[in-house]
Parts: sequence; structure tokens; C-alpha cells
Amino acid sequence: MKAVLLSVALLYILAVSASNDIEMRSRFSDFQHQYKKTYNAEEFQYRYNVFKANVQRYEEANRKSGRNTFGVTKFSDLTPEEFSKYYLMPKSLHENFEIPANKVATPPPAINIPSSFDWNSKGVITPVYNQEQCGSCWAFSATETIESYCALGGKGLQSLSMQQVVDCDTTAYGCEGGWTYVAYEYVQEAGGIEYFKDYPYTGESESCQFNKADIFADISSWGYVTESGDEGVMANWLVSNGPLSVCVDASNWSGYQPGTIMTANDCGDDVDHCVQVTGLDVQQGTAVWNVRNSWGTDWGNQGYIWVERGTNACDIASTVTYVKC
Repeated sequence: MKAVLLSVALLYILAVSASNDIEMRSRFSDFQHQYKKTYNAEEFQYRYNVFKANVQRYEEANRKSGRNTFGVTKFSDLTPEEFSKYYLMPKSLHENFEIPANKVATPPPAINIPSSFDWNSKGVITPVYNQEQCGSCWAFSATETIESYCALGGKGLQSLSMQQVVDCDTTAYGCEGGWTYVAYEYVQEAGGIEYFKDYPYTGESESCQFNKADIFADISSWGYVTESGDEGVMANWLVSNGPLSVCVDASNWSGYQPGTIMTANDCGDDVDHCVQVTGLDVQQGTAVWNVRNSWGTDWGNQGYIWVERGTNACDIASTVTYVKC
């Protein structure tokens, strides 16, 4: 009798396992179709196994949090290591860098912060870009911030060349990473930044092709909004002055699901990615930052992510900068 029961149990386990595998392969097929993913015969099984491991990781994280923050995205066939290599910053600069006192802005007068505000409605934010498989987020964040502050300064909203920064800023690593402040300093030293249309983005680090005759604008200065990680100062500056360039821990953003909130419990404080904060809001009863990413509009909330405000989630308040155009 015991042997019969063991056999029945084993058959049940095998049946459940087979059923789960059929379901997972169906989900993988849907993923391939949605994101137009194709693989050769050798790569297919590897990518399927990676996809399955990621789905299991998402489900475990959601069980622990009691929320459905994570799920399948266009990055779900990449291991965490591959995602970091291709979409974050493999190398970081000046990890022990201390903010110079003369680079910290004087906070604007305190105001009542509205529950909802975004610079997208003010005509100073360009469309979401796609950095592709290049760790150039630092150049995107810096360039987007220059675009916004030049628009605020009356120069008109123009898409500017992050490729110029990637190729020509020799103090950074191009597709391997950098920091926004070195991008600002490069633009100042170069005498300005070109239009995107004249120096378009390629998704690769290439030789510098900067043409000073094609400059759109220069920046007169740059600085840090806060040196203490004060999100109240950030909110006050955002509403009073303009969007913010921030650098964050985005190691868990690969599985972010639209309409959810990335909280302090969902990510760490190991900065590896730079983005732009365009606004603030309250979603599902939680105060959030509206964060513009550079992974295309087929990720997140049409290219944006909601990050919890007031808890320094993802270390969002550690590296906050602005420029004067």
C-alpha cells in the first residue's frame, strides 16, 4: 500500500511539474511575441531557463511584499548580471566623492508643495529616449536636464546630443558608465552641446565627432540641490525651479510593472543608474516621484516609474543636480 501511495504521489508531482512547464513555456512564447524576441536553437533553452528563473524571482518578491510590483518585461530574458552590464553602469566614478560646499545650491524659499505637479505639462520635457544596450544613462540624465533648463531659460525645447557626451567626455567611460557632474563639466569645457539631429545617438561609444559650429546652447553652471538627501528640499526645488537629475539604485527595476510603486523595500542603495525626476504625485495613497527613465516607452508607465517619496527609496536623494543654461 505504501508503495502504491508513493507511486501515486510521484505521478501527481510529475503531472503538476509538466503542467507548470507547459504554462511557463506558453508565457515565454507570449513574451517572445510581444517583444519580438528570436533565438537560435542553442540560445532558446538558455533564455527560457533565464526567463523562468526571473518569473520565479518576481513571484517570490511579490509574495514577500504583498504587492505585484514585479513581473514580465522586455528584460525578462536577461540574468540580473546581464541586465546590469547592458542597461546600468558597469563602472562608477569617484565612489567616495564628496560634494564641494560651493556646489550646493541655496534652497529656494519654502512653499506649500502641491499633491500633484509635473513639468511635462509645462512644455520643458522631451520625449522618452532609449539608451539601448549601453550604460550611458549618466549622459542621458545630464542631457535631459540641460534640455529642460534651457527650455525654462527661454531657449526653446530641443533634443540635444547625449552621444556627444558619450563620445567626447574623456573623464567618463562612455557606455561603461559615468556621473552627471562630469557630463556638465565636459559641456562647459567644450563650449556647449549639439542638437540631437546633428549628432544622433547610436547606442555605442564611438570617436568624438563634436562640431562647435552646431552648438545649440551652453550651460553657465551646475550644482547639487541637496547634500543631505533631503527630499523636502528636492520637492521644493522641483516645484519652484525645474526638473531634477538623480542617480539611483535601479538593480531591481528590470521587472517593474506599470501602475505600481517602487518602495524603499523594493530596492537598495547601491547607485548604478541616472534618470530625471519630472514631477511628484500621490498614487494609491502613497506620495511618489514621477521618474523619467531612458529605456524606451515600452517599459514602465510609458517610460516612467513611480518611486516612493519620503523614504529615500532606491537612494533617490543621494545625487540630485541641476544646471543653469
